[in-house]
Amino acid sequence: MRAHQIMTRSVITVTPGTPVAEAARIMLRNHIGGLPVVDASGQLVGIVTDGDFLRRAELGTERRSGRWLDLLVGRGRIGADFVHSHGRTVGDIMSRPPVTVSPDAALAEIAETMETRSVKRLPVVSSGHLVGMITHTDFVQTLADLATTVPGPTPDDDGLRSAVLDALDQAACKHCRFNVVVRNGIAHLSGAVRHEKERATAIVAAKSVEGVREVRDHMWVYPPPEDEFGGGDIVSLQEEPSTDDDQPL
Repeated sequence: MRAHQIMTRSVITVTPGTPVAEAARIMLRNHIGGLPVVDASGQLVGIVTDGDFLRRAELGTERRSGRWLDLLVGRGRIGADFVHSHGRTVGDIMSRPPVTVSPDAALAEIAETMETRSVKRLPVVSSGHLVGMITHTDFVQTLADLATTVPGPTPDDDGLRSAVLDALDQAACKHCRFNVVVRNGIAHLSGAVRHEKERATAIVAAKSVEGVREVRDHMWVYPPPEDEFGGGDIVSLQEEPSTDDDQPL
């Protein structure tokens, strides 16, 4: 299953010039915890979340600075904290560049990103433009739907799963790194692989098992190739967010 299959397609957005107070009202009115920020051309340039409102001068919750703090964290960090707590527009407080995923990202990759980056929502981006949003709620809904539609394994499925694991072992794939699920003769492979060659080998090994009707690939490469880092208008999944405030509540 891929990002485009579970993402929310109708997404409310704001611009960098949207007042902070208006962004807060939009979140409350629509019962959402985050807003993608797009520029005049529709390019995603940031994201603002409920966590960005924790440290605000209006609430008296801004970070306090002092002489020793100046020495420890540096004036650059203090200046950034001041802008974040006193800024009047979304562009002042948003996280940039945002962590994003592509429409073809596997659910396992998305879950890993959310967990390691401590974010609750991920914009889905294609060619720099926002096409959807994935949140924790989308995973809950998908799980609830699958629980009523996916049958349990049959004795034949259990036998096929064992045969697939044996085939992976014979193909020199470290099957302990895979999660293999077989339902109605369809083998689902998920987990991290070291490179595309290992992914292709695993698929061929699973297809070689008699009785397997289809192999569905939910694997991802980890760590990603270095040439996939950075570049373009949208940040790669390995870059760090610009603020510490987009934390799960």
